[in-house]
Amino acid sequence: MRVLLADDQVKVRFALRVLLERQPDVVVVGEAANAREMIDQIAATHPDALLLDWELPGLAATPAIAALLKTFPGLTVIALSGRSEARREAEMAGASAFVSKTDPPECLLAVMWSTRQAS
Repeated sequence: MRVLLADDQVKVRFALRVLLERQPDVVVVGEAANAREMIDQIAATHPDALLLDWELPGLAATPAIAALLKTFPGLTVIALSGRSEARREAEMAGASAFVSKTDPPECLLAVMWSTRQAS
């Protein structure tokens, strides 16, 4: 699974990278700190999955997810947020899944594998 990390916080991206690089069959293909970098990285690396900070600078997440899925069919978008109320918004926007940033790392891994099997 090829994964792109999109989060404005360097520490969050670092933690995600460390977690994911320990997993067999996962390759982190890039990182983005804002919406422009994210779009450029998706176009350049063609990831299977995008771990998307719900509050990524320069991004209105709800319309952006629909646009991403239309432009990049087959992309799995997993929304990440520390705000639990973002879960419903992310699901309504078309995200494949939502993971709270307060959940243990195992939750993210379980969601990633379940979305992979579903596609």
